[in-house]
Amino acid sequence: MNIDLHIERLILDGLSIEPKDRTQLQAAVESELTRLLRAGGLKAELSSSGALRSVGASQIQLTGWREAPVLGKQIAQAVHGGIGAEAGGAATAVAPREPTVAEPNP
Repeated sequence: MNIDLHIERLILDGLSIEPKDRTQLQAAVESELTRLLRAGGLKAELSSSGALRSVGASQIQLTGWREAPVLGKQIAQAVHGGIGAEAGGAATAVAPREPTVAEPNP
């Protein structure tokens, strides 16, 4: 199965990413999401084709993150939860919701 993934826009509300880190962040998201999708595939309802207006993602914890590749991997794993097949069995539907990023507590 071929998967054509296009992320038009990634919104990280309330999170400031330095311009020098954006490329690394993008590469980490793409790399990890590709790895996860190759390993497990898509949810059954997405495998036939189609585009999604948005993808729900779980919250991630930013406590102590310092490197864009680490954040990119966490983002990809959260997004995968909204589009990827569940490990070891049939995929289940998840109600779409807006992606969110949890801010670290000061």
